[in-house]
Amino acid sequence: MKKTVPIAGLAILWIGAAQSVAGQNVPSLKDVFKADFLIGGALNRNLVTGRDPNAADLAVRHFNTATAENDLKWQRIHPQLSEYNWEPADSFVAFCEQNRMFVIGHCLVWHSQVPRSVFRDDTGNNLTRDALLARMEEHIRTVVGRYKGRIQGWDVVNEALNEDGTLRNSSWLQIIGEGSEDKRYDYIECAFRWAHEADPNAELYYNDYGLETSRAKCDGAVALVKHLKSKGLRIDGVGIQLHGGLTYPSVEGLEYAITSLAATGVKVMITELDIRTQTRGYRGADVSQVSRDSTSDPTAVAAETQKKLADKYAEIFSLLLKHKEDITRVTFWGVYDKTSWIGGSPLLFDRNCQPKEAFFAVVKAAQRQ
Repeated sequence: MKKTVPIAGLAILWIGAAQSVAGQNVPSLKDVFKADFLIGGALNRNLVTGRDPNAADLAVRHFNTATAENDLKWQRIHPQLSEYNWEPADSFVAFCEQNRMFVIGHCLVWHSQVPRSVFRDDTGNNLTRDALLARMEEHIRTVVGRYKGRIQGWDVVNEALNEDGTLRNSSWLQIIGEGSEDKRYDYIECAFRWAHEADPNAELYYNDYGLETSRAKCDGAVALVKHLKSKGLRIDGVGIQLHGGLTYPSVEGLEYAITSLAATGVKVMITELDIRTQTRGYRGADVSQVSRDSTSDPTAVAAETQKKLADKYAEIFSLLLKHKEDITRVTFWGVYDKTSWIGGSPLLFDRNCQPKEAFFAVVKAAQRQ
């Protein structure tokens, strides 16, 4: 088992944070929204191990919740059937605990970033239903069990729906569902059941993108929540990823998603917030295909673009505040622009960790309520 980076060692590294960051005379986001909802970001390995002290400084000053960007995904934490790589995730959890953050584990079951070997037997053929269920159970119980009482919320199943609200034809569905209508939710049911048994006190979430742009997909998420509840399974919330753009989502679309999901009795969270300023670049979920430098948008820093970005963030946060009784958490997918998976200028802090016009627009939206 690999050792966790010592907390003391991290503290020494963080002391070196640039004065330009530490001395910013701007309000803390977690203080601005303390009466409304938790505010956080996706933290990468460089941040939690002290190799990016500026990002760490921003996270500590502005966030009271954090999500592991990649290091709790199956491919990273369980790269071989008989091998777990605990060190990166341990460092993430230790950082969050040191800074009193509400810790989110992302994610247990997803169709992407899973080794192909998970779905194959020794001869290279697809596993049987029972064999794949056994592998899923072992993974969930092992990972959730290791962080029992330390990770407070889990994205149990991620992106299981198509745009029309039907279930994605993933290997999980194909093998465990066996093409049978009465088994279509089985892998999702089992994932939530085993996660709850591994840590009965942890909150459990379903997480997906496009719920705010596709009513059919949102309705599919509503149906999924109702199904799990009908089986007596614990599901505490649904995460709306909200990877938006300068012209989307619409207020109507986002409001429909919030109110529809809240009506099922679960918490609603914005879990992966960023706003794309560019129209080109890789759009998929595989982070290995993303070059943060090559996807930089040459127009991102233009005044016109930054004004549109600020206006869109203000619009989104105004709506979230309107529904703050249903929204419990807002998490940005990254900390500052250089750490974003999509490049360009999608977050509230620029590539030098300085607050942008969008930052002040978000603060102003909170002050208006």
